[in-house]
Amino acid sequence: MAYSPNANEHKLAIVRPLEANNYNPLPIVITEAHGVWVTDAEGNQYLDMLSAYSALNAGHRHPRLVQALLDQSMKVALTSRAFYNEPYIEFCSRLTAYTGKEAVLPMNSGAEAVETAIKAARRWGYRNRGIPDNQAEIIVCTNNFHGRTLAVTSFSSTDAYREGFGPFLPGVRMIPYDDLTSLEQAITPLTAALLVEPIQGEAGIILPTPGYLTSAAALCRAHGILLIADEIQTGFGRTGARFACDHEGVIPDIYVLGKALGGGILPVSAIAADRSVMDVFDPGSHGSTFGGNPLACAVASEAIAVTIEEKHAERSRELGTRLLEAARQIQHPHIREVRGLGLFVGIELTVPARAYCERLMKLGLLCKETHEHTIRLAPPLIISAEEMEWAISRLIQVFSAE
Repeated sequence: MAYSPNANEHKLAIVRPLEANNYNPLPIVITEAHGVWVTDAEGNQYLDMLSAYSALNAGHRHPRLVQALLDQSMKVALTSRAFYNEPYIEFCSRLTAYTGKEAVLPMNSGAEAVETAIKAARRWGYRNRGIPDNQAEIIVCTNNFHGRTLAVTSFSSTDAYREGFGPFLPGVRMIPYDDLTSLEQAITPLTAALLVEPIQGEAGIILPTPGYLTSAAALCRAHGILLIADEIQTGFGRTGARFACDHEGVIPDIYVLGKALGGGILPVSAIAADRSVMDVFDPGSHGSTFGGNPLACAVASEAIAVTIEEKHAERSRELGTRLLEAARQIQHPHIREVRGLGLFVGIELTVPARAYCERLMKLGLLCKETHEHTIRLAPPLIISAEEMEWAISRLIQVFSAE
């Protein structure tokens, strides 16, 4: 492929007048990708340390996932849920086995899965907890990120996500993250569920105090409400375990899943729960034209198999320990804190992180700032030890250049 030395700038000049201004991407145009590496329009290669916010746990264009896509596309791509399709049956079998739950409900985006969980919790609250009609409440935590639909935006405490989009969904009770006293005080006879991220990713890789999830789950059980774990970014091995909840042995009532479930190829999401929760749905109460489509189910089933067989959780645990250790050894006045679990790491700075992300890009390492001051590092879980050392060397270099 022929590349122009100014190809990125040329392509960006074309697209910027044509696009909505809802993202602030780094100024490169990716044209090819494989494994942990991407190539821009000028032929420069970069190690991807963002992996599409954990959607690319298996890396770019994993051959087994690409083959699953190609094979299924030659059979049937879409039926809608008006009919059964064969890959859907395999998908349900594999995801229930992986989650340990009795039933799953597939959707497309992570935000759709969150909405599905909210609907399930509300209806469960009316039918099983005796909450009066139209009064159910969901408890959420400050600085959460569960998506960008209007209903899910109603759960946000971040002004940038809310400004100009009201009125918002009622029935939301917001409490501080990692605060058990506030959780217990917030639970009332109207409470249907607690929706929580085991680790807050978009907020800057914020880990709660050890024992928080265990105690929160115990409070939910004691008060007879559901625990909904948003594992969209943290699931499928990202934190060094099957789910982030596993680090404390917590089994939520509802798993909310997405991103890596689609293998970095298609948008696939789902909720997983036992029948006592899932059976609140009946025909016509919820659905999606593309949710559970055969193409997505074929890819997702293979993505689950790859996660298990290639030991993504184990790789994340081992290489994440190395990344955290190395990042914590970097001494720089702008580094406030390094935190993370598995290959889910944040370097919080005392200054805006954008400039450092741009410098890392020039050194061949792609990452992105989150909540302005934190560099988020979440490479594909297939990254090799050698590639990890290469990435670490770039981190050291960028903080040694001043």
